[in-house]
Amino acid sequence: MPHDPDPPPAKKFKPGKGNASTPIEVQRKQLPIYQAKPQLLNQLRQLNNAILIGETGSGKTTQIPQYLYEAGIGRQGIIAITQPRRVAAISLAGRVADEKRTQLGKLVGYTVRFEDITSSETKLRFMTDGMLLREAIGDPLLLRYSVVILDEAHERTVHTDVLFGVVKIAQRRRKELNKIPLKVLVMSATMDVDLFSEYFNKSPVLYLEGRQHPIQIYYTKQPQSDYLQAALVTIFQIHQEAPSSHDILVFMTGQEEIEALARTCRDIAKHLPDSCGPMVVIPLYASLPPVQQLRVFQPAPKGSRKVILSTNIAETSVTISGIKFVVDTGMVKAKRFNPDSGLEVLAVQRVSKAQAWQRAGRAGREDSGCCYRLYTEDEFDNLIPMTVPEIQRCNLAGVMLQLMALGIPDVTNFDFMSKPSPEAVSSAMEHLELLGAVQKKDGAVVLTALGKKMASFPLEPRYAKTILLSPEFSCSEEVISIVSLLSVDTVLYNPPARRDEVQAARKKFISSEGDHITLLHIYRAFKKVSGNKDWCRENFVNSRNMSLVKEVQAQLKEICLKLNLKLESCGANTENVRRCLAHGMFVNAAELQPDGTYLALDTHQPVAIHPSSVLFQAKPAYVVFNELLHTSRCYMRDLCLVDADWLLDAAPEYFGRKLHLTKS
Repeated sequence: MPHDPDPPPAKKFKPGKGNASTPIEVQRKQLPIYQAKPQLLNQLRQLNNAILIGETGSGKTTQIPQYLYEAGIGRQGIIAITQPRRVAAISLAGRVADEKRTQLGKLVGYTVRFEDITSSETKLRFMTDGMLLREAIGDPLLLRYSVVILDEAHERTVHTDVLFGVVKIAQRRRKELNKIPLKVLVMSATMDVDLFSEYFNKSPVLYLEGRQHPIQIYYTKQPQSDYLQAALVTIFQIHQEAPSSHDILVFMTGQEEIEALARTCRDIAKHLPDSCGPMVVIPLYASLPPVQQLRVFQPAPKGSRKVILSTNIAETSVTISGIKFVVDTGMVKAKRFNPDSGLEVLAVQRVSKAQAWQRAGRAGREDSGCCYRLYTEDEFDNLIPMTVPEIQRCNLAGVMLQLMALGIPDVTNFDFMSKPSPEAVSSAMEHLELLGAVQKKDGAVVLTALGKKMASFPLEPRYAKTILLSPEFSCSEEVISIVSLLSVDTVLYNPPARRDEVQAARKKFISSEGDHITLLHIYRAFKKVSGNKDWCRENFVNSRNMSLVKEVQAQLKEICLKLNLKLESCGANTENVRRCLAHGMFVNAAELQPDGTYLALDTHQPVAIHPSSVLFQAKPAYVVFNELLHTSRCYMRDLCLVDADWLLDAAPEYFGRKLHLTKS
């Protein structure tokens, strides 16, 4: 593939060394941050807030918590280090425990959704930002913590942005109540420094020298119409020319794309001459079980090349050693929510410049490297500078529910660093009012008893409500299974090349009641054979994701037991399950029109049944659906057949208006 022969000059940083054969103490001293340790501790002792900018590879994430602890700063409580992603929290905790020569879960531990490896001894706690947020619901002042380190702040996930505000309030309230002060340290590789400093009461900004080796950047001569094909060509171009010890990291957009390219790479590599050497292809994306995510850190067998195909999960936090080449497709998958249409659209879009630099930086961690950008230099110049924060492009119903559960008095005016639009906020509050989670009282909006219970689930509000309603329909077991199935990435494999086989295998599970009941049938069959791997292969079921479903289910059941919910099964009577789904998910309902099309009842938007649905050929009068996916048209995904009477029963006033409108 033609590359621009004249890459722009790479950023140069002081080189440093460190590899697996060097003892840990020596490696720690070789990190760039080690030189700055005395001044850094001096400043951090005095400051209550600081913004720390350090190039990836400076050692900030693993060393600063240890420096603080060793210097006795924050010893009176726990030092929390938040990460946007679970794989980062887990791998970083493991690394720091090794450096402290302690068993994971003792001095150093981690907490992620569905897993808590900590004890009463834990003083350095790596956790996902969502987990610290959930803790704040029970303890808004975060009194267990003396220091909160908000790492990878530039990723600007919804949880990180909400956490900024929550931590800021906790810090101020603790001061007012004369409690032990809370130190807040915001860390990042690249970000809009002024915005962060301003938000955290004009915090001082400390810059760390990074350990970045020169990186050569290559662009394509022409724009590429097919970035997957371009990635494939580039991988094999490198594979045929570069020494086999040089590994490749390829940035892609999602699980299906990654799995498809992984198969193609393995097939091609098998048929190459021996001179090329073997290739080990490893996928990396958020819904992979942790054990498989950690495979990316293991070195390839001698003489083999490791090729990692990853989503933007590998942009930050996790350092994968041996990467010499980065292939950047320039694309990322992101959600956007449109409050006017009520549509959450999952779409592939261009990365920002900040993201492109983050990606390139992965090639220069241990030695000089190369980054192949599968787009032209002009296209790079036209990228947006920073990624739009998720808070400004997502459905805020869950966020607003969490803020109210935190006891924030006026959630509509919460101190967000980047304010979402007023339309998005009011649309979220309307959604919560419809679900019965909030109500208007004396001119203010307050959380209802149901809303409080909904907030105790780490789920979207409508799923939480569906679980809470399930005892009324005697189908808690089934509803919890269905919600767990919807909470992990797809549990079904649909290889396009084997379409007929897939359809034949699925026939025995298909239910005319819709996709939710079909999924339930598959899950019941999976449990009957105790998750047998051969059964999964024959039925095109993703056994890894199915095992994850069991973990999610266990956690949700635990929450139900704490709330004293009665867990029972409806057995073969799946009509009860559908009634319950209609009551919990009525906002996502659609009605068949006389001309054979569908209208979403909430927004009066024309929608269609997605071809992957078991109801694709059917024409039920009423359905509820999980999400809308916008490609060439607006498709409903994951449908369930319901009765109009159930919908009216679920929300009489709302449907009195909606159904009257569509029927008049």
